[in-house]
Amino acid sequence: MSADSSSYERLNSEQLVDTMTVLERRIAERFPQAGLRHVAQKLLEITRKAQSRAAKIDSPLVWIRLLSAVIIVSLLAMLGGAIWTASHEEGAEMTAAEVIQVAEAGLNELVAIGVTIFFLVTLETRFKRRRVLEAIHELRVLSHIIDMHQLTKDPERLLSATFKPTASSPKPGMSPFLLNRYLDYCSEMLSLTGKIAVLYVQNFADEQAVAAVNDIEDLTSGLSRKIWQKIMVLHSRMEVSEVASTTKGPFVVAPLEAAASDNISSIHPPSTDRELPK
Repeated sequence: MSADSSSYERLNSEQLVDTMTVLERRIAERFPQAGLRHVAQKLLEITRKAQSRAAKIDSPLVWIRLLSAVIIVSLLAMLGGAIWTASHEEGAEMTAAEVIQVAEAGLNELVAIGVTIFFLVTLETRFKRRRVLEAIHELRVLSHIIDMHQLTKDPERLLSATFKPTASSPKPGMSPFLLNRYLDYCSEMLSLTGKIAVLYVQNFADEQAVAAVNDIEDLTSGLSRKIWQKIMVLHSRMEVSEVASTTKGPFVVAPLEAAASDNISSIHPPSTDRELPK
C-alpha cells in the first residue's frame, strides 16, 4: 500500500483479492480435501468479480443519461409549444368555466411531466441499486454456506470426557489444533465477505444499498461471534488439559456451560496469524 493518505480512506479491491487469495491457499494447504476449500474458491471468484462489478457501479451509465436528457428536453419542448400556442391563439374570450377547465388540464399535464422527469432522473440510481442488491444477495447466501460448514465443529465432542456420541453423531476426525484452524478460517472468510459488500457502496451512497450492506455486516459479525465462542471454549479446555497433564493429576474437564457463560464478546480474540502448537 502506498504512503498516500487517501489509500487509508478506501478499500483497495486489489489488496482484497490478494488477501482472499492467500486465505484460499492457506485453507487448501491445511485442508486439501475439505469442502471448506471449495467454499473459499467460490469466495475468491466472487472477490475477483467484485472488482469489475464495483467499477461498473462507480462509472456513470452514459446511455441512460443521454436517453433521459433527450426525453426530458422533448417533454419540456412540447410543454413550451403548447403554452405558446395557447397564448397566441385568436378567438373569443374564454368563460370562467373554460379557464378552470384549461387550468386543470394543464396542471395534470405538469404533474405527469414532473413524475416522468423524476423517473428518468432516478433511473440510473435504481439500475445501479439493483446490481448492488443482486451482488449482496449472493454474499448473503455464501455467508450461510460458510456457517453450515462450521455448524457441527463442536469442541465438546472433541475434548469433553463425558460426551458419548450416537450413531448419527458427526465423526470427529480433527485434532484440537486443526479444529482451531478450521474455525479460524471460517471467521476470516466471514470477515472478508463483509468487506466485499462494502466495496460495492464505497462510491455509491444509495440509502437502500447501504442498508443492505449493513445487514450483511451484521449477519457476518453475528456468525463470526458464534465461531469465536467455540474458539474460546476450545482454548479454555485445552488450557485445562495442559494443566492437568503438567500436574499429573486427575484429568478434569470444565463443563461447557461454565466456559461459555463468560462474557466472551468482551474478550479480544487472539491474532489469527498465531497458531496453537501441535
